[in-house]
Order: sequence, then structure tokens, then C-alpha cells
Amino acid sequence: MLSPTQKRASLLASGAAVAGLLISSLAAGGVSYAADNESCRPDGLYKTPGVDVPYCSVYDTEGREKMGADHQRRVIGYFTSWRTGKNGQPAYLAKDIPWDKITHVNYAFGHVGGDNKLSVGADGPDNASTGMTWPGVAGAEMDPEFPYKGHFNQLNKFKKQHPNVRTLISVGGWAETGGYFDDNGDRVNSGGFYSMATNADGSVNQAGIDTFANSAVDFIRKYGFNGVDIDYEYPTTMKDAGNPLDWQVANARRAGLVKGYAALMKSLREKLDRAGAADGRHYLLTVAAPSSGYLLRGMETFQVQKYLDYVNIMSYDLHGAWNEYVGPNASLFDDGKDGELAAANVYGSAQYGNIGYLNTDWAYHYFRGSMPSGRINIGLPYYTRGHKNVQGGTDGLWGKAAATSCPAGAGLTKCGDGAVGIDNLWHDKDTNGQESPAGSNPMWHAKNLEKGIVGDYVTQYGFPANTTLTGTYARKYDSTLVAPWLWNAQKKVFLSTEDEQSVAAKADYVVDRGIGGTMIWELAGDYGWNAAKGQYEMGDTLTSLMYDKFKAATPYGAKKSNKALPTQAVNVGVEFTEFKLGDSNYPITPKIKITNNTATALPGGTEFQFDYGTSAPSNASDQSGFGTKVISSDHTGSNVGGLKGDFHRVSLKLPAWQSLAPGASVDLAFNYYLPVSTPSNWTVNINGTTYALAGDLARGTTTVEPGTTTPPTTPPTTEPTTPPTTPPTTPPTTPPTTPPTGCTAPAYVAGQVYNGGSLVSHKGHTWKAQWWTQNEEPGTTGEWGVWKDQGAC
Repeated sequence: MLSPTQKRASLLASGAAVAGLLISSLAAGGVSYAADNESCRPDGLYKTPGVDVPYCSVYDTEGREKMGADHQRRVIGYFTSWRTGKNGQPAYLAKDIPWDKITHVNYAFGHVGGDNKLSVGADGPDNASTGMTWPGVAGAEMDPEFPYKGHFNQLNKFKKQHPNVRTLISVGGWAETGGYFDDNGDRVNSGGFYSMATNADGSVNQAGIDTFANSAVDFIRKYGFNGVDIDYEYPTTMKDAGNPLDWQVANARRAGLVKGYAALMKSLREKLDRAGAADGRHYLLTVAAPSSGYLLRGMETFQVQKYLDYVNIMSYDLHGAWNEYVGPNASLFDDGKDGELAAANVYGSAQYGNIGYLNTDWAYHYFRGSMPSGRINIGLPYYTRGHKNVQGGTDGLWGKAAATSCPAGAGLTKCGDGAVGIDNLWHDKDTNGQESPAGSNPMWHAKNLEKGIVGDYVTQYGFPANTTLTGTYARKYDSTLVAPWLWNAQKKVFLSTEDEQSVAAKADYVVDRGIGGTMIWELAGDYGWNAAKGQYEMGDTLTSLMYDKFKAATPYGAKKSNKALPTQAVNVGVEFTEFKLGDSNYPITPKIKITNNTATALPGGTEFQFDYGTSAPSNASDQSGFGTKVISSDHTGSNVGGLKGDFHRVSLKLPAWQSLAPGASVDLAFNYYLPVSTPSNWTVNINGTTYALAGDLARGTTTVEPGTTTPPTTPPTTEPTTPPTTPPTTPPTTPPTTPPTGCTAPAYVAGQVYNGGSLVSHKGHTWKAQWWTQNEEPGTTGEWGVWKDQGAC
């Protein structure tokens, strides 16, 4: 029988702060007014109604995450439970994490139990998360402060030394999305996310969702995590997506998976917000999202982005042994020659606009259509994918490697000829316990292959000590794709890799485009050179490279729109509905449902405008008489070498004969050809005045009635994006006309109301208010308080 660690050690599973700030409130005239946490809310992030979410404990007043002075961009590393060393293979423990080089650690994985609760299994000395110990291993000593042992003890021990690093519990993964591993290491086909969030008839399982979300709050409080990362693979309507072991449960629910996913993320967001308000700290909610245009086509418009602090794109596994097409695991750009896309006539179809969608840049622009660049992180694989017996191509690139049979349990009738043996060190097992061909290796092993070195660790993976290599593994690199690989001409083996050149280029890409950062699967794959042994081993070369690239970078992009939008918003709802399922959804033809939730009729001819991402070509249209047309484009033509801009701007108008009364809705049939995330940056021109839409959740907007400058008298059905910008009226206090000697700012006056940005002098220093305040003396509110010391004056 395989051990739990062997069964968990699945490369395919990669499909994937400290004390908070308490904000005071003021009661004046019988009205409670909360300090301005809204000033720290990231642009576009959903705010739970009625909750004063302590965003300022995590974000600054521009809505950017505070990660330490030398961390301008995120470096998020997945840390896995199974590399414990207890199975005889090299260990990667919390002590091995380069804590000073990263910003977040995602712990992989928790799972959804049969009771719909978040779990890491039963406590006990063999539980890697909560019970295991490593006697005699320097740096792995348990911290007696915590009532649990295992990795969780170690993560919290090192977080005390590195308080800017945040940890999240990641739930799911390829192997545990639709089931989980029990304490014996056997997989239990419980249904996981699929049945917890979606009933057998396709309806939302709200009871299951609530059970899970409540357990997630309890879990992170108990074990000291800063948030929850959902790695649900995959809530898509595409048939036979995800782990074949899950298809029996998942396929029957395909029509309801997207709605269940959205309900799950909304419930998690709201419960985490309520818990955070009670605890005085903002809890993060993130996801690992697919990058494949095929999978995303079945996820409608990825409606969950508004609930997420940020999204981590799994921009890897873009080519592999699940089919015969040989290509990079995680290329940055398209080169117009992708064999899989060429076979599907993507490059020959005018409807696709010659846009290749199996690359990181395409996936980034998909999410950029609905999110600020700073709330997006691109994924980097610290592992290889590869084929053997490759025919054609250039040094294997864009060749083919068809297999004569597929691994047991793969659910495939046709697959690729994956590399095996010494070229497949981090392999999975099939359902018969046999090696699953995939060309999966940590980067440190790939570096040794490149240098012709047989590392001494091979005996720990079942190879004899006298193992020799056949052929030469020549490093190749394509600068258009930004993709390195190893090519063994004698064995016809192709292994897609990452190294300093490709990671440096991807880091520059992140910096240049204002992207939030990078996500790594998984930290244990990084490499370092052991001069004493003459071999590469686990290290932090690539992670350190990214840290160095990011530490002096400019702040990341914090706005959804790249142009100024109105500061007044109206409550006109927009929803994309009636998506066709699976392979029937090409072209993509949802309905756009516009609902007038204001008290003012919208006249015929009212114009709406919105942006959608350049992940789809600029040929969107409608079939309903609304005159839908693209009026400007940041990108035209193919995407060889990268998409040049972020948005297409669309105009549509209510037909001249059709007004929209208060409370009324109208539908139009929308038409496009490649997936986009939820179109955003909406405006509507009502009787000559242009407004934003409240549903875009933009920072700095106030919801008003059309034709007025005041909020509506009846609360709108969509939560307003901001609290009142003016605090309750208080009796004015006249400050002294002369500030203290040597200071230029007015003296602080107890009882006076100060807004964010106000400068005062007090006790020989100048102080700046971070948000609205009254009766909080400068110098007494602490490092995270309302008053920030500007220095002596």
C-alpha cells in the first residue's frame, strides 16, 4: 500500500499579519460613524453590507497591500504538506522557506470533508499539519507557545520572526477538489467542492456552503492563518474537466457549478469580513484560477473576482502529456506556432483574431478585463513537464508525441507519450500504483540533467546509485515565447523548464505592467548549487531573483480603469446570463440584462459604455438592435509577443423607442469569440450626465439618484460602494490662529473633526491624519493609528 505522503505527492495537485488594526467609531447626534476603512478598500473589492471591514490592517490608503518596505510586489509560495522527509525522500520544511524573500505562504492542502467542513485530517503524531515533529532537525524545533505541532506550529513560529509574511490555508487542488485523502492515505470520493457547493440537480447547496464557510473561519482562527485560498479544479461547464476521479460527481452538476462557485465565494467573503471586523484584522480570500482558454470558456465571466483580494493564475500546465502536442509548460507569450492551437485552426480563424490563448500574457489580460493589475498574480512552475519519443518540431518544440495507451484511471482514450524514469522524478502514480508518464521534475533535478549530473538523491527515488544518463540534455530557449527547455536528441525527450533567464523576463513583465506579483508552485522545486557535493539541490535561486527584481519596483497598479471615470454612480444593475453549456458555448452568446434600480426612467437612446479585456478580439456585437459596437481598442491583430493593451471599449444604446422604467429590466443578446472576465468600467449617460455604475465597486464613487448630487432616499439593491464622505456635523471648534513655534501646520485641537490628509502640529511634530478622526490625540494612536508622524518641526 502506498503511504499517505506518496499518494499526496502529486505534481498534478499543483493545478495548484499580524495583529490587525482596530478602528474606532464616533457617536454624534445619535448616529454611529465609522472611521474611514473605505479609504483602504482595494478598487473593485466587494464590501459586505453593514460591516466595517478593517481593510486598513492590510491595505494602505491607495488600496495596495502592505507587505514591507522591500516587498513592492507579491511573491507567493505554495508550501506542501507531504515533503516531510518521513517517506525517505528529501524534506522541505518551514525552515527551508526563504522567509525574507517571500510575502505569502499558501499551505497545500486542506480539503472538504464528507461533513462539508474544512479539514486536514484527524490529529495525531503522523498528521503532517498538526502532529508531526522532526527531532534532531536543526530549525524544526517546535514552538511551545502553540497547542499543535506539525507544519502549522512551524509556520507560526517563523511568522513571529517575519511578521510581514501572511499565510493562507489552500483548500482543494487537483487531487482533493472532488474528494480527499483519509488518514491511511486512501482517497475518499466524497464529492468535495462539487457536492458541497452544488446539489445533484444543479441548484446551489447553500447549507453545504454555509457549513464550509463557518468551518473555514473557525479553522484560520484556530491555526493562525491570515486567510483562505480556494483551489477548486474546476467549476466549469466543460465536460470531463478536472480530475477524472471526480467526473462521476462533477459532470452531473456541470450546469450549476458556476453558480455554486459564486455562492461559495460570496459566502466566504461575507463570513470572513464579519470575522475580521470582530477580530480587528482583514482576512484574505484568494483563488487559484485556471489559465486555459478552454476551461475559462466554461466559467462564464468568472463572476467571483469581486469577492477576491487577489487571483493567482495557474499559468502553467499549458502543455503536457495529456495530449500529443509538445510545447512549453508556461510560456509568457504566444509565437503564432502553437501546435495545439494550429490543429484547432485558431490561427486561421478571423473570429479568433489570430489570438493564441495558451500563454501567461493571454491569461493575465483575461483577468485584467475585470480587475486592477495589482489584484492579479501570475503563476510560475518550479517543475517540468515533458514528452518522450518526440517527432518533428524544432529541437522538439511544437513537435508531436502520441502515446499508444494512456495511464490507468486517466479517463483518456488518447494522450501524449510522457517522459518517464530519470526524466520523471516527481511523477504521480496511476490507479494501479504504476508510474504515470509526465516528465515531472523539480527544477533542481532538471538543472542536474542539463549539466549531466546524476545527483546522490536519485537512490531516494528508487534509482540505483550507479545510474548513468543517456544522451545530452541541451538547454534551448525561445525569446518570443520566453520559454526554456531541455532537448535530448538521442532519446527524443523534451522537458519544459524555467531558469534565471525566463524568470527574470517574467519578473520584468510583472513590474512593467503593474501586476501584483507572482505565485509559485511549489517552493520545494527551486534550486541552489551545492559546491561540496557538485550538484544542484533544493534552494532559493529563482525566488531570490524575483525578490531582487521586485524590492525597488514602483507600486503596483491599483485601479481597474486606465482612464478617469465619473465619481458619481447610479444603481443600474448589469448581469450576464443564459450562457450555453460546455462545447455548445461557441461563439459565446450570453444575454446582458440591464435593470434600472433608480427612481428615474432611462429614456430611449440612453448610452452605456463598458470595457472588456483584450483576451478576446475586438469583434463583439449584439443581435438585439442596441447598436453594440467596439468604439476603441488598446490592441488589434495577433498576440505574437504579447497583447499591447488591456481593453476594448464598447458602446450600446437603448433603442430609441424603448425607455426603461424604474424597476424594469431589458435583455440583449451579446456575442463574442474568446473568453473574457466580467466586463467593467461601465458608464451610462442619462439626460446628458455621465455616471459610473455602483456595481463596479469603484473606490471614490458615491451612489446618487440620476439628476441629483445626493444619495437615494431608499437603499439601492446593490450595496453602495462607499460610506458617506462627510462625517456627521459637529459643533465647530476654532483652532488657534498661530501654530506652535517652528511649525507651519495648525495646532491640534481636541474635539475638532479632521479628515484624511489633514496636517496638524502637536508637541513639536507635524502629524498627518490617515482617515476621518475626532478626539484622538496625535502621538497616542500607535504605528497603525490614524495619526502618522511627519517628523519634528
